[in-house]
Amino acid sequence: MKKMPDNIEISPEEFEKLVHEYLLEAGKGLKKFEAVHDVKMQAHDGTYQIDIKATFEAINCDIVILIECKRHSAPIKREIVQVLNDKVRSLGAHKGILFSTSPFQGGAKTYAQEHGIATVQLIEGRFTYVTKAAGEQEFNPPFWANIPKYVGQFEYASGSYYLLQPGYIDKLSEFIFIDGKEYQKN
Repeated sequence: MKKMPDNIEISPEEFEKLVHEYLLEAGKGLKKFEAVHDVKMQAHDGTYQIDIKATFEAINCDIVILIECKRHSAPIKREIVQVLNDKVRSLGAHKGILFSTSPFQGGAKTYAQEHGIATVQLIEGRFTYVTKAAGEQEFNPPFWANIPKYVGQFEYASGSYYLLQPGYIDKLSEFIFIDGKEYQKN
């Protein structure tokens, strides 16, 4: 069986636009929801550039989520997740989400889970279509399967993966509203 590649080719603009669309869908129905791309935020220890800042109101409190989008050719290391966690703490945000075109190393996943950072790997949608055919898998779904070009692979507590795509964003929404440590698995 063919192995699916570890990362995908997507332009930075297309990648961040797709993540922005995921967040807009996750935020439907939230009071005063806003997702802003490419934001500079001031903290006591300096200015930070954030790929996407999402805000909404819940029980008369302003909730802030910081989202980073990483297009790396190598797996994401723990240090990348630590930088996002430092931004979350310095800026007083409530959650952090790290989207990547590459897989996450074990240490990165463990650190993310311990600090309530969601990790989502973007993969080509065609790799989600599997058949029970003998021999090598070609990953070429028929046109009628209506498979999106890209999906986000989100691991949650049971160890299963949830595939984020338009119309199916609810697991990301659940992560935003509950304790990330309880929700995501190592």
